[in-house]
Amino acid sequence: MGGVIISHAVWLVLGSGVAHAVWNLLTKKSGNKQLFLFMIYIPATLTLLPAFISEMVSVQVPLSGYVLLILSLLIQAGYAYFLSRTLTFGDLSQVYPMMRGIATFLLPLCGVIFLGERLSAWGWLGLGLIALGFFLLSGFYGRKQRFQASGKVLSSILAVGLCTMAYVMVDKVNLRHFSPVVLLEISNIGFMAGLAPFIRLREIGWVREIKANGRLLAAGSILSPGSYLLFLFAMSMSQLTYVAPLREIGTVFGTFMGVWLLKEGKGGLRLASASLIFTGILLVGILGI
Repeated sequence: MGGVIISHAVWLVLGSGVAHAVWNLLTKKSGNKQLFLFMIYIPATLTLLPAFISEMVSVQVPLSGYVLLILSLLIQAGYAYFLSRTLTFGDLSQVYPMMRGIATFLLPLCGVIFLGERLSAWGWLGLGLIALGFFLLSGFYGRKQRFQASGKVLSSILAVGLCTMAYVMVDKVNLRHFSPVVLLEISNIGFMAGLAPFIRLREIGWVREIKANGRLLAAGSILSPGSYLLFLFAMSMSQLTYVAPLREIGTVFGTFMGVWLLKEGKGGLRLASASLIFTGILLVGILGI
């Protein structure tokens, strides 16, 4: 029975990783990144609102549970803000694997430095591969290389990675008190709140936007919240250290889409670098302890 549950969790988390990479691609292809992200969260937020309200008025949890729920909302707001900046100014094939790998790099490193935890030789090898992948993607090596979107994007990438690490850890604890549906709705609300400063609702031509980008909006409205919902269900079935690395299958998939579909440059280097990061993530997550 346990093996069946793990198998289900694996399929859920792999689907989550691929869906995550695809909706990031759709966002990159859109014109106004903040408006696109804001609009794709409206359908799921409205759809889940009745179930969210019903559970919130009936559930009984300690005060700490509500505090963590609010914390999750705030982290998602920061994640949305910095993600939109990153996808606006950076190449998908360059920034996506760095965003996805940074949380996996920092979590075990902080554990070793501040908590006295230990990593196996495989874990240290994994961290080394992630660092090497970052270095190659950054363009900081060689005089003729440069990071195309400047240091502003690097700081946004770091912020996205930190937010990703934080909301995954917080929501893993939140699953003790709330259903995945409640956590997804909080995620949606927080995400939209983080984008609100960019949005001037009175100036939006809603009909025009839907006519111009209807297919992208429809796909994004399913894939973006759906991606995290799949991951929440996977976390409720299995250990975080097992499912989190598997979700990062999206690193290679996202880089491949950026090179192939968006025709971004340095395809061979970026695919190789993303593969290094993905391999490092797997080593840290599965063999690192």
